[in-house]
Amino acid sequence: MIRLATDVGGTFTDLVGYDERTGEIFTAKSLTTVHDQSEGVLAAIELAEKKDGLSARDVIFFAHGGTTVINAITERKGVRTALVTTAGFRDVLEIGRGNRPDLYNLQFKSPEAFVPRSLRFEVRERLDAKGRVLTPIELGDIEPIVRECRARRVEAVAVVFLHSYANPEHEIACAKAIAEALPDVTVCASHEVSRQWREYERSNTAVLNAYVQPIIKRYFARLESALTERDLTCPYYAMQSNGGISTFDQAQMSPLTLVESGPAGGVAGAARIGTVLGESEVLSLDVGGTTAKCSLIHDSRPTLDSEYKLEHTRIAPGYPVQVPVVDIVEIGAGGGSIARIDERGALCVGPESAGSTPGPSCYGRGGDKPTLSDALLTLGIFDPASFAGGQMQLDKSKAATAIATVAKPMGLSVEDAALAIVEIAHASMINALKLVTVQRGHDPRDAAFVISGGAGPALAARLGRDLGVKMTVVPPHPGIFSAWGMLAAEPRADFRSTWFSPLGPEAVSNLKRRFDELKREAVRYFSKGDAAEIRYACRVEARYRGQEHGVFALFEMEDDAESFAERFHAAHERAYTFCLPASPVEITMIHLEAVLHGPVIAIPKLDRTGRSLDAAFKGRREVYFGGTTGWVSCPVYERTRLPSSERIAGPLIIEEATATSLVVAGQELEVSEEGLLLIRERDGGSV
Repeated sequence: MIRLATDVGGTFTDLVGYDERTGEIFTAKSLTTVHDQSEGVLAAIELAEKKDGLSARDVIFFAHGGTTVINAITERKGVRTALVTTAGFRDVLEIGRGNRPDLYNLQFKSPEAFVPRSLRFEVRERLDAKGRVLTPIELGDIEPIVRECRARRVEAVAVVFLHSYANPEHEIACAKAIAEALPDVTVCASHEVSRQWREYERSNTAVLNAYVQPIIKRYFARLESALTERDLTCPYYAMQSNGGISTFDQAQMSPLTLVESGPAGGVAGAARIGTVLGESEVLSLDVGGTTAKCSLIHDSRPTLDSEYKLEHTRIAPGYPVQVPVVDIVEIGAGGGSIARIDERGALCVGPESAGSTPGPSCYGRGGDKPTLSDALLTLGIFDPASFAGGQMQLDKSKAATAIATVAKPMGLSVEDAALAIVEIAHASMINALKLVTVQRGHDPRDAAFVISGGAGPALAARLGRDLGVKMTVVPPHPGIFSAWGMLAAEPRADFRSTWFSPLGPEAVSNLKRRFDELKREAVRYFSKGDAAEIRYACRVEARYRGQEHGVFALFEMEDDAESFAERFHAAHERAYTFCLPASPVEITMIHLEAVLHGPVIAIPKLDRTGRSLDAAFKGRREVYFGGTTGWVSCPVYERTRLPSSERIAGPLIIEEATATSLVVAGQELEVSEEGLLLIRERDGGSV
């Protein structure tokens, strides 16, 4: 009766297992195998079998998240894809949007389309915005398209017709004809992945979904085969970007929903921790080997990004996709992020990472560039002997040698250069955390701060203090927390569709009818029958008349036009700092969140046997804090032996198999009854 989850990251592949009968936890961490990620998954399972006695035959549930989809897109390693679209709209992908993130960038270039113009084809057909047929589809146009796709060895075709979100009739006919003529080619019709308006965004979504669909099908086939060979035969689930899970078969139909698969597991885990603490506002940060990812759980639900863009930066517009993605801000500041001196003589950290091969210099695997992990080791926060539970011996001299390459040009000691690396990474993370809070209209002082990842707990106390959060929380197994979070996720589906109407009594009545239809669609999706226990959340996107973009507000089935309008005005004011109560309101989109009730990982209360400060005390270690403080002797405790409900004053270090936590001076640590590490200011105020 074991529930198992694996998460493939840029540096490590993590595993967490939970025995529902005994409450036993199995953990493992192996290096990610970039050439075939399934090999790293199997290595982690084998390690758990040897180390903890995991029995693959006892596994009844397997959840998996990783970077397969995002890597295929960012590395441009998807399949050769063609686009079939309405006559006259061949160049929508290339035209994109006229808005630019950096208005005065004279070197700006539009993002290159994932489908070259020679593989973008047109079919004569036309619907109006209400889905009424203006020009019937000319199926004869498909025959030369099929010949060209066959000659060019196309592996996937995206079909995107104008206004098919309102009526998919023409798309269905075209997709069927292509699939019959090219049985070995994957065909993706846009209405299957998005029922939303905006032709560029929907076209991009369908193209990217088709681009990675054969990749994910082949990967899941390899993974399933390998798991079956190891007697791990059970239902297989994939972690979705919306914070829920889906079956492998469901995920293969819409693989783009896995684009932020791994990070979403950490957000699901943070939401679970918030439930245990009774906190509805939770700020999540996961500092992995390559990146740091942060998100906000609002009203006990992960916040979704309504305008998610791949590869979006301050100067690049990125690629918009219309799939529900947890609102995650990701920066290139992880344990393996490389420090360097740029052309201006300034010290920078990331976004380039040492990854798993060769890894940070201290790993002793051939890396010679200074990284954040090297800095944390040099400062004394990491112990070279007990890192990763003693599985990997770190080399402090190699870390110092690497850091010296940036210390010498700046005229700093190795220790001060290491501290500077940590400070720069810290500042980048603070900026990212403010993007998902302050710039979204939320106050971080209202939130509990859950921080995880291999390097996260080492930075947790300072980050929490600078943000002024209610408390900083280091969850169980922080170094493999995204995998842990996958065991806290439930099956989830999101149904979004464009629906235009002025807000009024008739519109509200139609909204309720439409949401009832979507609920029946959700029941069919989960295939559990009418008796299935499904939680629903209804949201409506609306705008003031004359606006281009709207905001989502919660819609209750007992709402009337006035009560929903008040909720919309409040949501608009939170997002844009103003509202216009006298202005007419227009509905633009409806969104149903459906979550199927399922078992989640338990967080039992600690067994007090053998737990005490004396039992947990491992000794003392010198940690460098810089300035006039310099080196400070800090007590070191083993997390698994710390007693609950006892407060310990910092500075101090807590070690465990997957992470090292640092509590700084002026703070105190308390272990909750469930074993969570809670860090607060010593006077009881904010951290």
